[in-house]
Amino acid sequence: MTTVDDGAESAVSGALMWQDGLPSGAAEARAMACSLLERFEPKVPERTAGDVLLVVSELVTNAVRHAGGVTGFRVSACAGEVEIAVRDASPLLPVGREHGQDWLPGGYGWPLVQRLAEVTVTVLGDGGKLIRALVRH
Repeated sequence: MTTVDDGAESAVSGALMWQDGLPSGAAEARAMACSLLERFEPKVPERTAGDVLLVVSELVTNAVRHAGGVTGFRVSACAGEVEIAVRDASPLLPVGREHGQDWLPGGYGWPLVQRLAEVTVTVLGDGGKLIRALVRH
């Protein structure tokens, strides 16, 4: 599920640990998320960690390819939740593509993120947006 908001700026409420940065691409963002997940106690289940890394990859890749680049990045965790927050330079909302029966490249990442996480998109006053994806375990 995706909601559009107009004011959420912080990490998960009550986050016990977070990692901020400005990754240049998906691999760097995954490394930052892995660093947080490895240090967080209690350990995040392996399946959830995989989901988190997939969501990180998709959101950062979409920001780089379609939204003018990453302008902010945060992964935060508390008991039972991991949140990924990615800011980018475009106010346009993400979209998935309908492919029907045909296999075509592209357009699969956003629907995947929506299946794995609770997603909120905040259009920011500076012309960009903040996408927050909450993965529960």
